[in-house]
Amino acid sequence: MRDDKLERIAELLAGRNAIDGEISAIIQRPMTAGHLGEWIASQIFDIELEGSATNTAFDGRFRAGPLQDRTVNVKWYLKQEGVLDSNSSAALDYYLVLTGPRSAAGSSRAGTRPWCVRAVYLFDAERLRDEQDARGVKTGVASSVLRRQWDEAEIYPHDCNPLLRVSPHQVELLELFAG
Repeated sequence: MRDDKLERIAELLAGRNAIDGEISAIIQRPMTAGHLGEWIASQIFDIELEGSATNTAFDGRFRAGPLQDRTVNVKWYLKQEGVLDSNSSAALDYYLVLTGPRSAAGSSRAGTRPWCVRAVYLFDAERLRDEQDARGVKTGVASSVLRRQWDEAEIYPHDCNPLLRVSPHQVELLELFAG
């Protein structure tokens, strides 16, 4: 590898670090997809985040609406690959999942993971656990979720899930992140 490529990468990373620093100052947490996704979701869906980012099982609670006071674990996946990092805690009521473009799991060689939101899903955690248990799927990192389950859980851009309706204003806010 030539030095000019290393130098260019160093320049790009310096710029990225500056941007990440500005984002961290706004969200008051380190700049990661997890923390930023939680912050974006909290702003759009009126979620009160837990004081500690290391809270077990859930990230916060809905402040208003039909899910008021219910717990939620927020995920932001830069690609929707059909998997969900899940847990078996009875304290968790819902998963709110923001995703980038749909993609088949596979090699990431020469690919990108754009920072965007193309879809949002709301899963009832207990129902998902029960369905996964019935299929013999273990909870944890990258647990399998069927395409049918994703389709039924979708709240944006398609309004498929009656548990939570996305308002026109929320749609406008989500479209800011369409990429």
